[in-house]
Amino acid sequence: MVVLKYLSHHIKNIGFISTRIAGTDGVSLEINKWADVLERNKYNCFYFAGSLDRPQEKSFLVEEAHFEHPLIQKITSDLFGKRTRIRKTSETTQKIKDKLKGALYDFVKKYDVNLIIPENALAIPMNIPLGVAITEFIAETGIPTIAHHHDFSWERTRFLINSCRDYLNMAFPPHLPFIKHVVINSLASEQLSFRRGISNIVIPNVLDFATEPPPLDDYCKDLREKIGLKENDHFILQPTRVVPRKWIERSIEIVMNMKLPNPVLVISHAKGDEGDDYYLRIEDYSRNMGVKIVHIDHLISSQRIVNEKGEKLYSIADIYQNADLVTYPSGYEGFGNAFLETIYYKKPIVVNRYSIYIADIEPIGFDVIVMDGFVSSNAIIRIDGILKDKNRLQAMVEHNYQIGKRYFSYEVLEEKLIHLIRTFE
Repeated sequence: MVVLKYLSHHIKNIGFISTRIAGTDGVSLEINKWADVLERNKYNCFYFAGSLDRPQEKSFLVEEAHFEHPLIQKITSDLFGKRTRIRKTSETTQKIKDKLKGALYDFVKKYDVNLIIPENALAIPMNIPLGVAITEFIAETGIPTIAHHHDFSWERTRFLINSCRDYLNMAFPPHLPFIKHVVINSLASEQLSFRRGISNIVIPNVLDFATEPPPLDDYCKDLREKIGLKENDHFILQPTRVVPRKWIERSIEIVMNMKLPNPVLVISHAKGDEGDDYYLRIEDYSRNMGVKIVHIDHLISSQRIVNEKGEKLYSIADIYQNADLVTYPSGYEGFGNAFLETIYYKKPIVVNRYSIYIADIEPIGFDVIVMDGFVSSNAIIRIDGILKDKNRLQAMVEHNYQIGKRYFSYEVLEEKLIHLIRTFE
C-alpha cells in the first residue's frame, strides 16, 4: 500500500539526504545547485544530514548521519583494511542503522517528502549504517528516489580491503526498482553498468553560467594583504582540500618554477578526511622548494559573514575573484568542481589531464594550460606568457566561459533533472 501511495503521489516536496550538507565541499555545493534548479521550478527542498547549514525550518539533523561521528568512525575503522569483522561491529552497525532509518521515516513524515535524493550516501561508504538505512527505507516504502553518485568505493584504494562486502553489495549502490541513478561522468556510468548492472544517466557538475560572476568589490579587496601578498604579487590558488589525489606537489613546483619574488601558494580548503600525513608532507615539500603555503580555509564560509569573533569571512567567489592563476594538478577527480568554478570566474587554469578530464572535458575545447603528470618547461612558458599578455588572457577566459555556458549550465541540469522527476509522476 505504501508503494502505491508514493507512486501515485504528485511530487512537490523533495528531501536531500547526505552525511554532511554544510560548507564548501563538492557534494554540498552540488546540493546547492540542484536545490536552486528545483526551487525555481516550484519544488520545495528539505535536508537530512549529520551536519547542516541550511535554514532550520527545512533541516533535519541526526548526528549519527555524519561520517565524523565517533561511532561511525569506529565502524569505518573496523570494517576497512581487514578481511573479517567482529560480532560487536555488526551489532553496532545494525543498531545505528535502525536509529537512522527511524529518523528517515520521521523526516519524510514531518515535511511530507514525496521524493528523496541521497547525495553520495549510496555511493562512497563513508557511513555504512546510513547507506543501509536509506536502502532499507526505500525498499520498505517504495519512495521515488534519485540517487546522485559522486564517487564509488571501487575508485578509492582505501576501500578495496574490507570486511563489509555484504553491505557494499546491498547499499553502495542498491539495485532497486524505485531508484533512478545519476552519475557525474561517463567513466563512472560505464563502471556502474558493468560492475552492478545498473542503468544510469550522466548529469555533469554545473554552474549558473546564465548569471555573470560578480566583480571584485571593496569587501574582498583586503584579502590579498590579509594573507601576506603585496600589490604586485601573484595570487596563485589551489582550490581543493589537502588530500593525496590532489597532487599539490605539482602546484608547489609550478610556483617554484615561476621564479616569483614572493612565491606563495594559497590553499582554500582544509585537510579533509584522510589523515594528517599528506598535509605534513606538503608542508615539508613546500619548505624544501622555497614556496610559502598559506591556508585560508578558516577565512572561507558559504557566504560573506562576520563570525562570532568579529572576523570577516569570505565566500568562495571572493577567493576566485582575487586569484591571478588557478592550479589544478589532480591525479583523479570525480568530475572537477574547481575546474568549472575557475571557468565561471574567468581565471586561467593549469590542469593535469586526469582521466575524467580526458574523457568528458578536454574534447569540448577549453583553452587551458595542461600538464601530463609533471610540470614541464612548456607549461611554465605558457603561464608566463598568458599572465603577461592581458589581451590573450581575456580572450582565453571569455572563450572558456562560453563553452561552460553551453555544456555545464543550470539549464543543462534543469532539462535532465526535471525530466527524471516527471518519470515518477
